[in-house]
Amino acid sequence: MNWIRQHPRLLAAIVIVLGVAGFGAVRKIQGPAVEVARVEAGPIQHSIVVSGRVQAPNRVEIGSVITARVEKVLVEEGAKVEAEQPLILLETRELQASLAQARAAEASAQARLAAVRELSLPQSADAVAQAEAQFRFAEQEYARTRELHGKGFISEARLQDAERLLAVAKSQLESARTQAKAQNPRGAQAQEAATRLQEAVAAREFAESRLAQTTIRASVPGTVLTRTVEPGDIVSPGKRLLTLDSAGETRLTAQIDEKNLPYLKIGQQALASSEAFPDASFKAALYYISPAVDVTRGSVEARFRVPEPPHYLRADMTVSIDIGVARRERALTVPAEAVREAGGVLRVQVVRDGRVASAQVDAGVRTAGRIEITKGVAAGDMVLLGKGIADGTRVRPREVKR
Repeated sequence: MNWIRQHPRLLAAIVIVLGVAGFGAVRKIQGPAVEVARVEAGPIQHSIVVSGRVQAPNRVEIGSVITARVEKVLVEEGAKVEAEQPLILLETRELQASLAQARAAEASAQARLAAVRELSLPQSADAVAQAEAQFRFAEQEYARTRELHGKGFISEARLQDAERLLAVAKSQLESARTQAKAQNPRGAQAQEAATRLQEAVAAREFAESRLAQTTIRASVPGTVLTRTVEPGDIVSPGKRLLTLDSAGETRLTAQIDEKNLPYLKIGQQALASSEAFPDASFKAALYYISPAVDVTRGSVEARFRVPEPPHYLRADMTVSIDIGVARRERALTVPAEAVREAGGVLRVQVVRDGRVASAQVDAGVRTAGRIEITKGVAAGDMVLLGKGIADGTRVRPREVKR
């Protein structure tokens, strides 16, 4: 007792050392401390998150079909336009002169056709009537002369003169009839005059069309994306002057890793957000999966419709697309790090009564952080996280949330 009273500090040190040694021995007996997570029951959704872009329904390139100088550009980039709205005006002086010339030629052809119908036809009919009268007179004169010649009252020379006059009258009648036939509404001259008029009308319509092409219009409603033309520029066919983003259904396009093909189905819903506006999301629906795989990237193209696009979306804007490919309302799930695979078999290590035991499991829906377990564990079981340890090892579990 005297020694204890004389050396209290030494006694305290001895007690501490013995306490630490005892605590360490207990800890050693209980095993190492490990992190565990509880098997939870609840909903789980498997999502595939990909990066994509806003795809305009159609990009329309606006150009000129004639070569001309630009007189005025009526729109700027970003302008909203309607179908048939004038966008660019080209110089028109030369084409207006061509149109005036074509109209004059058409008027001349119309006058020619009218002259054939209203003047030439009556004149040719009169000529036929006169030729017929001359022919009848020549026939009668020839008959009378031949009769007198037969009786010896007229010489042979007079008979030959009568024959010649009859032949001339007959020739003139045939010529008059031919001329009248040509000037008939179905005759050659009338047909030629009608053809000339058709050619003149076609030339006038062509000139009007060329003049109309000096006003370049929007073929569809939309938004002007790019403008590469200014007043004074010489434009020609094949040169792009404006690019329109046509108004219509907004769509998204994305390249998805081919390993996710088993999870993709037409009609799946997705939630998208723009990198420029990450706090605002909008709905999309998968409507197309490419039948071909891009061998250079090992991906397939997927397209999504956006039924209610937000006002801030722009063509080619980068978006993040979260596709919900599977969902279970009542599922047993564990953190993904608790599941280990070896030889194609999935296992977890369960801590029961302070000891570790392996359990073979079957997996269902997977997410980035959790895995559905369809067989092998029960709700409330504690599964080992991180690096596995030997079965049967005594451990001190410390539950963490994942």
